Amino acid sequence: MTRYVFTLLAALVLFSLPVIGSAAPLVAKIDISSQTMTVYENGKPTYQWAVSTARRGKVTPRGTWTAKWLSRHHKSSRYNNAPMPFSIFFNGHYAIHGTNQVSRLGSPASAGCVRLHPDHAAILFAKTKQVGLDNMKVVIHN
Repeated sequence: MTRYVFTLLAALVLFSLPVIGSAAPLVAKIDISSQTMTVYENGKPTYQWAVSTARRGKVTPRGTWTAKWLSRHHKSSRYNNAPMPFSIFFNGHYAIHGTNQVSRLGSPASAGCVRLHPDHAAILFAKTKQVGLDNMKVVIHN
């Protein structure tokens, strides 16, 4: 009985660990507290960029997702057709995308999405297309 409980607990711990850089060919790991994104390719960090996540009163969801769909020239249906170039949608209406408010990168400023410099968003978008949606993970943590 004791060995069974130990095995069950070990399995629960193993499966509750967050996704790390080596879990997929492409991982975008967003750190809310530092307002940065680190991009991992095949487990190795290749880029680190400033981002903007949710401002006060808004929420950027925490967790791990697979990229769901891409939109090169997306415009927000929620916020007056605001431009969202190089959008990588990962959780409902939440996406990683470029912004024209680059002076605010590094500080919370969005309505919940993860904003990037448009040049960086273009790089991540192209890499996502290259590896495929199922091979691109988004990890958001504090």
